Amino acid sequence: MARRLIVGCGYLGLRVARLWRHAGDEVVAVTRSADRAGRLEQEGLRPVIADVTQPESLRALPDCDTVLHAVGYDRAAAPSKRQVYVDGLQSVLRQIEGRCGRLIHISSTSVYGQQDGQTVDEDSVCEPTEDSGCICLDAERLVRNSSLPSAMILRLSGIYGPDRLLSRMETLRTSQPLAGRAEAWLNLIHVDDAARAVLAAAERIADSRTADRSLWLISDDLPVPRRDYYSLLAQLCGAPAPAFDEQSTARHSHGLNKRCCNRRMKDDLGVQLQFPSISQGLPHAVQSSGDLSMPPGAINGKQSLPVL
Repeated sequence: MARRLIVGCGYLGLRVARLWRHAGDEVVAVTRSADRAGRLEQEGLRPVIADVTQPESLRALPDCDTVLHAVGYDRAAAPSKRQVYVDGLQSVLRQIEGRCGRLIHISSTSVYGQQDGQTVDEDSVCEPTEDSGCICLDAERLVRNSSLPSAMILRLSGIYGPDRLLSRMETLRTSQPLAGRAEAWLNLIHVDDAARAVLAAAERIADSRTADRSLWLISDDLPVPRRDYYSLLAQLCGAPAPAFDEQSTARHSHGLNKRCCNRRMKDDLGVQLQFPSISQGLPHAVQSSGDLSMPPGAINGKQSLPVL
């Protein structure tokens, strides 16, 4: 039985925790909240209350075989994104060096700065144009420079899935324009496929072909224009066709318009995607969202969906 430590047991981390627990592993989950610690314990996990921005709290982290570092940013909290993603990671690394066998660090495709529809992969140059991408790239450098025996970086495209659609669905239902370009490319990964990619990375056995690789881009098979994504989402939730404000410079419209290639993920890690595109993933996500209902016939195979 392996001992797995998850620092950041949120939307992605909790799904990974459940998969590892189902496989019979001991899973230690770090949380800042005593209330959430109780809920994690009910799931059969061992909670540790700690905060990456408070280094002294990390002394309770146990020795382990694998660490998943999947910390998200809470905009309602006081620390800045850099304090969480870079300084917090540095504090975690200081605590686990010499005490864990393998680190899997969740990064983001925001590290790429390409804006003209180019295809990017693990060998593409990283020159981010947004602060969030610069912060993620600085965090990756910490991982690469650590003394851990095995440190892997997974650059995830935009994660979507159940209960990750609520605000956009309300925007569509009220016919509010969506900020940004309608034809800009979106790169996505369903949260369940992202969790399986983490498990594949944790179990990967280095061979002569891939022994020097420690970086994978995690994305589905088919980048899509934003218009296609939101048109399908509108159809699934019974909303009008989307409208776009192409002049808006809202935060969430930045950093788009590249196309991510997942070939190395498939070749090296052997990840079999359950949701290779939004044509499969969005209906599942909408149907599985806890407090939403889909219009009749939306996913029973009788309603035609856009070909993406």
